[in-house]
Amino acid sequence: MDAEFAEKVALVTGATSGIGRACALRFAGAGARIAAVGRDERALAELSEEIEEASGGRTVLLRADLSRAQEAERAVDQTVEQTGGIDVLVNAAGYIATGTVEDTSLEAWDAMLNINLRAVFYLTQKAVPSLTERRGNIVNVSSVTGTRAFPGVLAYCVSKAGVDQLTRCAALELAAKGVRVNAVNPGVVVTEIHRRGGMTEEQYDAFLERSKQTHPLGRVGQTKEIAELIFFLASERASWITGATYSIDGGRAQTCAR
Repeated sequence: MDAEFAEKVALVTGATSGIGRACALRFAGAGARIAAVGRDERALAELSEEIEEASGGRTVLLRADLSRAQEAERAVDQTVEQTGGIDVLVNAAGYIATGTVEDTSLEAWDAMLNINLRAVFYLTQKAVPSLTERRGNIVNVSSVTGTRAFPGVLAYCVSKAGVDQLTRCAALELAAKGVRVNAVNPGVVVTEIHRRGGMTEEQYDAFLERSKQTHPLGRVGQTKEIAELIFFLASERASWITGATYSIDGGRAQTCAR
């Protein structure tokens, strides 16, 4: 274990699976104390056990539904109370569902925007005092859909475009406080998000196979690859980077519709 983040606290949302889980493990491996936010209590406990076995770290487990403002606020408050403060906020929780401009219901629109954008804003707002005190930083998990339009996932695209602009605006406003804000824009990564969005196993396998053709590097991404970029952006090695949205997508954002 390296000690790059020793004595620091990383608050990670969506920590029970996918990119969020990979981030929690990566930061813990560098000595950080992890405040892990998720909705699955059992998965949180399993993450805590894995971190303890791998690095001996102690994890603050925060079961929360981030679509509820009071639970998002509680996650920040409990992190500060139990650890003393926040050095890094990783907004990795996300949700995807299909829908077009013609058939997306208001309920589906609100559900997508609440998790993917509203929660990111509110967690940021509530974490700013502690981040300012500790000169910390934020890394948001956006998507290639924030920079390019894709049919059939309207609300998701809009929510991630919102995350990108939130990142830039917050970076500008918080720079004077010494708080950096950046985002990563992954292409297709092997996680549970598409299955949870309604894809069957057969559909998901076909989607991953098709993605080998739509991503110029010829493959989909892995969660550890995204976590490594997030880790870099949160580190002192990226101390002069703020307001950036980094593509990490195997070249997907460079392609035309296909």
